[in-house]
Amino acid sequence: MASDDIAQLADALSKTHVGDGELSYKGLGLKLDDEESVKDLVREIEQYQDLKALRLEGNTFGVEAAHGIAKVLESKDQLQRCYWSDMFTGRLRSEIPTALRSLGSAVMCAGARLTELDLSDNAFGPDGVKGIEQLLKSPSCHTLRELKLNNCGMGIGGGKILADALTECHRQSSALGAPLKLRVFIAGRNRLENEGANALAKAFQLMGSLEEVHMPQNGINHAGVISLASAMRHNPSSQKCTQHILKNTSLLLVTQALRHLRNIQVINFGDCLVRSEGAIALAAVLREGLPILKELNVSFGEITEAAALVVAQAIIDKPHMEKVDLNGNCLGEEGCDALREAMENMDKGDLLASLSDDEGEPDEEDDEDDDNEDDDDESDDCNEDEEDDEISSGNGSPRKDDSPEKPQIPAEMASFLSCPSAEKLLQLGEMRTNLKQHVDASDPHNAADVVLKIASLYSEDPETNTAVFESIDAVLKKILSGSDLHSYCFLSTLLVMMGLLKGEGKMKKVSLVPGQLLCLEHAVQQEYFHHHHASTLHTVMNNDALKSCSGAAERLSSALKKKCNDQH
Repeated sequence: MASDDIAQLADALSKTHVGDGELSYKGLGLKLDDEESVKDLVREIEQYQDLKALRLEGNTFGVEAAHGIAKVLESKDQLQRCYWSDMFTGRLRSEIPTALRSLGSAVMCAGARLTELDLSDNAFGPDGVKGIEQLLKSPSCHTLRELKLNNCGMGIGGGKILADALTECHRQSSALGAPLKLRVFIAGRNRLENEGANALAKAFQLMGSLEEVHMPQNGINHAGVISLASAMRHNPSSQKCTQHILKNTSLLLVTQALRHLRNIQVINFGDCLVRSEGAIALAAVLREGLPILKELNVSFGEITEAAALVVAQAIIDKPHMEKVDLNGNCLGEEGCDALREAMENMDKGDLLASLSDDEGEPDEEDDEDDDNEDDDDESDDCNEDEEDDEISSGNGSPRKDDSPEKPQIPAEMASFLSCPSAEKLLQLGEMRTNLKQHVDASDPHNAADVVLKIASLYSEDPETNTAVFESIDAVLKKILSGSDLHSYCFLSTLLVMMGLLKGEGKMKKVSLVPGQLLCLEHAVQQEYFHHHHASTLHTVMNNDALKSCSGAAERLSSALKKKCNDQH
């Protein structure tokens, strides 16, 4: 080395932090190419007794330099934490796996037992994962608690290699009676996509010990989110949940998983397509569980005022809550004021984050476009033969699911559901109460569709209305007596289909008529319609779409107010 380089290295090493079992060269900006260049660094590592943590991040190491450090690490059996992020800036990608193998082999040779391994910001790609594959499978990682591989460019292939390595580590450690219990996994910005996420989800499910999983910006969509959400249900100690690119259907599955995770403290769905339906589903989970939640971030998720207010109401009984972030949504100026007022009234105004980046109310043109799409998909005429073919197979059972657990649909009921009429409803007689058996409470679209078909028959004829109310009661009693998640998803879907809440654009909608609102007025007065259901419904009653049915809307609003007041 030139004398200037030696002087620079000596000066850098003089700033090295040493203490508490940790030796740190973090952020010194050293460019170390060969064994000669790391001679002084190696000497310090060698002389440091009981080394437990080694920080090398923020420098750049060549293959020979890494080999030089590896040789001294072969004697460091107390090493537990390797902070080796951002170590290869300016190096050829082909060099990195070799350097990683040297370091990993040294750790294994020493018999060290790692608890934390951070290799973030190294951009080593799938081949880099191969460079740490043997280390991850070895006894040195049986004790691993935190694995950080953020921004490494692993790709689908690297994600699969990583998942296999973690699975093998768990298998071997379990055989020795001390299974791998990884707690923290961070792997954002890695282009894992669905295939990589699916592979990792299997490993997560196997371990069952994760507390924090951070995987944003990986190109993961619906299928991958489903796998991860299912896996997290098997990790009941999870404390933090973060994911991006969520659609409503995916979020419903994530919320299903959240219901089982009582240790969650932070939920970060910022910049996700949560939308109003997803927000209401999340509110249901907030009501049902998450007792120690501290932070909720659903910013920039295209959530409208009504859904934001439902979320606000759901946190009223969360004593540990410290922050609620609903910034960047579609509340509008009046909606922001309403949300602030609601939080203040609950004495939680100080928890609400800034709303300075609110996107304003959704454009009415967007709603009109959505309605036009729905109109194109619908026909004013009922073709019973075609509809019967869609709903049932020849024996009258649902084509969607021919499993024996579900009762077969009698021909008369299938005919009514395919093309409802007052005459067909009356002909069902006592069979009307059996409509509930053919409603899937876990499928909000199916449930809302059935309720709206029945409500569409409301009329001034007493006999017909009695039949309508009996049927409505039977179906709603089943739907609303289940979990809060299912009931809230049903209510939000019902409101979207009625045009009272903005949801996914292509959801089938119906023309709003007074009979639908009057059926809801009847339902609100029944015992099965709980106070929190009434509160949720009441938040959307201030809606321009109700102007065409103002009389029925006033009756429904009055019933909702009475129900809510009865709670107090």
